[in-house]
Amino acid sequence: MAKVRTQYVCQNCGYNSPRYLGRCPNCGEWNTLVEEQVEASSAPTKKATTTLTGLVAKPQKINEIDSTETPRVKTKLNELNRVLGGGIVPGSLILIGGDPGIGKSTLLLQVSGQMRAERLKVAGDDFYVYPETNMDSIRDTIRDLKPEYVVIDSVQTMQATDVSSAIGSVSQIREVTAQLMQIAKSNNITIFVVGHVTKGGAIAGPKILEHMVDTVLYFEGDLHHTYRILRSVKNRFGSTNELGIFEMHTNGLTEVKNPSEIFLEERLHDATGSAVVVSLEGTRPILVEIQALVTPTVYGNAQRTATGLSRNRVSLIMAVLEKRANLMLQNQDAYLKAAG
Repeated sequence: MAKVRTQYVCQNCGYNSPRYLGRCPNCGEWNTLVEEQVEASSAPTKKATTTLTGLVAKPQKINEIDSTETPRVKTKLNELNRVLGGGIVPGSLILIGGDPGIGKSTLLLQVSGQMRAERLKVAGDDFYVYPETNMDSIRDTIRDLKPEYVVIDSVQTMQATDVSSAIGSVSQIREVTAQLMQIAKSNNITIFVVGHVTKGGAIAGPKILEHMVDTVLYFEGDLHHTYRILRSVKNRFGSTNELGIFEMHTNGLTEVKNPSEIFLEERLHDATGSAVVVSLEGTRPILVEIQALVTPTVYGNAQRTATGLSRNRVSLIMAVLEKRANLMLQNQDAYLKAAG
């Protein structure tokens, strides 16, 4: 029988410890180590990676490798194409994180339907929904269907049968992601992985999850408002400075082609303490309203409050104004805000 041992794994960074610790020595978080059972398998390891088509990967000389450029697949959502660096790269593994209910599944469902409709002129005949969390069954289904695109929603619900820990644990997420990466690279299948975020705003699970994938996208927004922002924090095939903006409706997501109009829609004409500045997000300039209020302080030290701006940058600008423009600001409270 295989020997079973117990270890404690940090759910934030994946650090392993043979005994329980109140604080993770690797990432410094408290109460994140969870007990997991690890079963040591006695089966021999595979000597080579076998693809779903039965081919075996072999080493090649670097000067014999064909380095032709792979064309990107463009979707009908130009905002998504912008964030991805020009479109979807075949064979890539893309992680999309965001709060529950923010619209991750809606975005991927729309993109999947659009790609099938554009390529085959049929919206539903080649669009399969598979309600399964077992990774072995998913791998067999991919082998039978041979799809071009796969969406895993979400990675925290997947289960690898050869890992005995609970679903959603660090060991499960790491193993499932590794198997998805092998499927994507060996068979040139583009895989989208959905990941929920924690209260701190990070993708749930270890940071190693973000290191294993090719692209990490964050889908952000306020649940009480209709606008959503898609930003890239990691992209092996493009820039991470681009920003995509969407608006959520009852029938799905629509692109916001002029973000400046959104940020300036509530601005009053010739308002006091208001200025419009240009912010460059990637290759697209965006107009943003900056509001400033300066009042005499009632305390000993003047306050500097900034919302949507760097507080240190505000202090620097006020110091320059006081030095070069002869403005007495040491006894003035300053409140600055990037409206919208």
